Amino acid sequence: MATSNSVTRSTKLGPEEREAALARLKEKELDILVVGGGIVGAGSAMDAVTRGLSVGLLEARDWASGTSSRSSKLVHGGIRYLEQLDFRLVREALIERGLLLQRIAPHLVKPVRFLYPLKKRVTERFYVGAGMLLYDIFSYSGGMPPGVPHHRHLSKSQVKKLMPSIADGALVGGITYYDAQVDDARYVASLVRTASFYGAHVASRVRVEGFIKVGERVVGVHAHDLQTGERFEVRAKQVVNATGVWTDDTQRMVGERGTFKVRASKGIHLVVPRDRFQSAMGLLLRTEKSVLFVIPWGRHWLIGTTDTDWHLDKAHPAATAADIDYLLEHVNSVLSVPLTREDVEGVYAGLRPLLAGESDQTSKLSREHLVGHSVPGLVVIAGGKWTTYRVMAKDAIDAAVDALDGRIPASTTQNIPLLGAEGYQAAWNKRGKIAKAFGLHTARVEHLLNRYGTLTDELLDLIRDNPALAHPLPGADDYIEAEIVYAATHEGALHLDDVLARRTRISIEAWDRGASAAPVAARLMAQALGWDADTEEHEVAVYLKRVAAERASQEQPDDESADRVRLEAPDIVSSS
Repeated sequence: MATSNSVTRSTKLGPEEREAALARLKEKELDILVVGGGIVGAGSAMDAVTRGLSVGLLEARDWASGTSSRSSKLVHGGIRYLEQLDFRLVREALIERGLLLQRIAPHLVKPVRFLYPLKKRVTERFYVGAGMLLYDIFSYSGGMPPGVPHHRHLSKSQVKKLMPSIADGALVGGITYYDAQVDDARYVASLVRTASFYGAHVASRVRVEGFIKVGERVVGVHAHDLQTGERFEVRAKQVVNATGVWTDDTQRMVGERGTFKVRASKGIHLVVPRDRFQSAMGLLLRTEKSVLFVIPWGRHWLIGTTDTDWHLDKAHPAATAADIDYLLEHVNSVLSVPLTREDVEGVYAGLRPLLAGESDQTSKLSREHLVGHSVPGLVVIAGGKWTTYRVMAKDAIDAAVDALDGRIPASTTQNIPLLGAEGYQAAWNKRGKIAKAFGLHTARVEHLLNRYGTLTDELLDLIRDNPALAHPLPGADDYIEAEIVYAATHEGALHLDDVLARRTRISIEAWDRGASAAPVAARLMAQALGWDADTEEHEVAVYLKRVAAERASQEQPDDESADRVRLEAPDIVSSS
């Protein structure tokens, strides 16, 4: 591994790199310490380190284990914000969408086509069409092409041809438009790894338990390594609080009232098999409260989302039977053959960190972000949306460097691709040759390229050394054994749950939620991480309890019951 004075370091993010990062965090004062390993925290670490600053990043659980792995998986401008006349937010998000699609992560962010069904012949087509035209115009306003086609108007017969499963009376026509989608958890893990590659000292499963103050100034944090139990201090000239829905809790550790409040809004999504209804594109539906998306997702559809206040456990938000029925009822209103509970493969729930305002409805609260220097030495970033993470990170680090001495360069992240992005298109063009050389199906190589980009070479090296790692996982044959090993050795996965829920999406894509894949994945992780037999067995047992608790919570009638049932499953790492 290269030293901290090198231009770049290893692309690996495994146990050795974690140990080296922790050693460095204990040693010397940093310029910037970021607390929170979701998309905004990871983005902040990336922004700071690529300005030439010394940077640390701490996360209490796994990377993206909160909101950032439980989104609608969309990189989008937000059609509904046009109606709220929030043109600045829409334009900003569409510019970011273009950057992510074409420059920063073309291997991870892909165009996705949607239908907006029309129910009125003239007025609605004109009104919605004008909004779509504005959407297209904004997408060009960043000085580069948008990376997706323009919107198009369709007749009823054209819609039926593209979406045979739509009910006859559901529409009079439609408008199609494009946005983009991403595996949100994989993106965050890649972003953390890229920040580490440029020199950031990153460590998951390290909880911040308090702030160190000299007078009124924050000069560091009290940290607790949950893997080993060790407690230590990390000193920094500036600390960035990027803890999302935990912002208020983190602010209370400083002993100061926060400059703004964050409200948690629960959104749930259903995963159903792609063959349950026939359509060449996704769907956007208006509901009485918000909008509902039906999103193509590999061999599945994602259906979401709800928008309800959540005041219970923030680490494990739970979907209720009522949440699931709400989504099924709304999507069934436009399908010729309705979906049932038996069609649901997976369910996941996440919390949006909304800036609290006057409105009682979470769907009306702002998706804008705010940055504040609540006390000297501590920058707080809150609100916002997944798509604009890079802008949020830039604003947070801008605020932090304002308080540092010396001339510090401006943000450069708009020009820096994630690991695996450079050369992706060339690798994609020779995917057939790669498949032939390794005796793999071309579809398997395409799957790897769209998850790892040009880092696919590192997985293929694992398969070259051990051909058995090309075998698919039981109950989840989209994924191969090499991906489990790679997650542990290169992607910072420390536990079975990290791999099945976030490095892969087996926990929501498999009918058994990963129960049959768990023993095989645990065996592979044990070999990679040096677990003994008891640890391997414990990891599987805890994962299976999580699956059982999530399934049981989804049968409950209300949030309180679902929360209680979900919390019956223990976490893999004790928080005491």
